[in-house]
Amino acid sequence: MDETRSFERTRRELLAAGVAVGTGATAGCVSETEGGDENGTAADSHTATLAPAGEVEFDAVPEDALVTFPQYADMMVALGHGEAANSLFSPEMAGPTMNAFYDRLEGVSFEWEGLPNPLEQGLVKEQVYELDSDVHFLDPSYVLTTEDGWSEADLEEVADAVGPWFGNFHSGVHSEPADAYADGYEYYSLWELFERVAAVFREGERYDALAAVHDDLRSTIESNLPPEDERPTAARVTLGDGEFYAYHLNADGFWQADTRPLDARDALADREWSGDWGVIDYEAMADADPDVVLHLWGITPQYDIASVRERLEDHPVGSTLTAVENDRVVAGGMRYQGPLMNLFQLEMTAKQLYPERFGEWPGHSSGESYPEIPADERLFDRERVAEIVAGSS
Repeated sequence: MDETRSFERTRRELLAAGVAVGTGATAGCVSETEGGDENGTAADSHTATLAPAGEVEFDAVPEDALVTFPQYADMMVALGHGEAANSLFSPEMAGPTMNAFYDRLEGVSFEWEGLPNPLEQGLVKEQVYELDSDVHFLDPSYVLTTEDGWSEADLEEVADAVGPWFGNFHSGVHSEPADAYADGYEYYSLWELFERVAAVFREGERYDALAAVHDDLRSTIESNLPPEDERPTAARVTLGDGEFYAYHLNADGFWQADTRPLDARDALADREWSGDWGVIDYEAMADADPDVVLHLWGITPQYDIASVRERLEDHPVGSTLTAVENDRVVAGGMRYQGPLMNLFQLEMTAKQLYPERFGEWPGHSSGESYPEIPADERLFDRERVAEIVAGSS
């Protein structure tokens, strides 16, 4: 990024003279004076709060939103505002994966094709300005800790001139935020984060309705778990070139929102690593020897779970794994999951870990929709969810 480049432009190119656009924490499309108060402020101005951004004021519901990680796109779809997304991280992976789930929700879909990836070349200020978003669903702490060339002053400039930052990245695994945001940083569950995004779009009723579905699903799962000593051991990994990228499936953070509630015994619990994940070799996997391998990202087009199984079967050590011998290497979900994805991924993981309690997992093939589950074996009501998303309930 050219740090000397300046962007001398207003937050919006207004056609009507005399309409003042506030800076600071105010965001959203400027409403016409008619219907507002005597100062021309939109009657539907509202606030939403999320650390580290704090309390943010919006003068209207955002119509354009910079989206990086797909949990925010999934939240927007769930709230009936999917069309507001103007970008997406790894759209060729995230978009089809989201729609693979949505195929089981009548009338729900996400138009991802043509969306730019704002992180493809690193976050570039020029592109942020060009997208001209009412809100940026990206944690400013993530920008400082991950993206080159950004300073607190840059972040403040964008918030003032374009739109606020409204994201929380480090809740994913409860990682450390940037020093600038360490004081007062908060960690949220996936559904707490979703509630705050719902406030941005003034969709509290949709949030409440979906949260009730989630609560019922969690209750169904928790009330039917077998005793702890009867639960399988499981490893959440991604197969690399001669090694495995490993994750703790019961760790804190919303990246584990689809595995932690299932409370299986983590085969890698005694392994420690710094950062968000670790790397282990085949010998370490053989020592852990999980009953079930939940292959992270297996539900996405990036991985063909059948090919993963074949690679393990063809490896002299991999072929000895109990999960391989018993055909329990299964397609795990995406860690960047929003609420709709979470409902499906909870159901999926419940069936993969405890088929005798929740019904058999029918399997998944790369590039295909989420598998059809017999109506009497579904763990949540698809029709109800589709009605909520459509706003017809």
